[in-house]
Amino acid sequence: MAQRIGITMRVVDASGYVEPRDALAQDWGRFLAQALPNHMWMPLPNVRGTVLDIVRGWQLDGFILSGGNDLGDAPERDETERALLAHAASTGRPVLGVCRGLQVIQDFYDGPLSDCEREEHVATRHEIEVNKNGPALGAKAGTHTVNSFHAKGIERLASPLAPFATARTTWIEGAFHPDTPLVGIMWHPEREPQPTALDRALMTHLFGADH
Repeated sequence: MAQRIGITMRVVDASGYVEPRDALAQDWGRFLAQALPNHMWMPLPNVRGTVLDIVRGWQLDGFILSGGNDLGDAPERDETERALLAHAASTGRPVLGVCRGLQVIQDFYDGPLSDCEREEHVATRHEIEVNKNGPALGAKAGTHTVNSFHAKGIERLASPLAPFATARTTWIEGAFHPDTPLVGIMWHPEREPQPTALDRALMTHLFGADH
């Protein structure tokens, strides 16, 4: 069954205009058309707690917390995404957190963030190890190469989250909630030319097969 998915947006300053704007990379449209072609999606504005009025009005089934903006740099976005996470936790709605999205999930559960080695994690690619105990990823366990665009990372994962992907054994690159459909990853699936088998498996796990 087709799902209705809401995607959060980064806050940007437009050159020549004195007005903050919500923005979504065009990569997302291409990625979702490839990964979930029969599902529907819409960008969610950063309107703090009133975002739930939009969620209910559009009867959204799940959420993607996209990348961009460090925590604290855009308070309206921080509050919007915390409201979505609280709503998802109480209703069982699936959530995928991408890069910043995983950091928001970690912060939501009162976990710390650490500074990463920029040469290893900013605008580069590196290997991760995916364990077989992750969210429906038994067949995808093993070594994968992913992109990396983050200066903040996770070394000590908040409870009750569990890791399913690590880089160099110390950095958490993928985490999930064992009791709810909540997954966070540090790489950007939308920036790959085609969805990888790993990313397709995660999307199917969270949002269902695309029929």
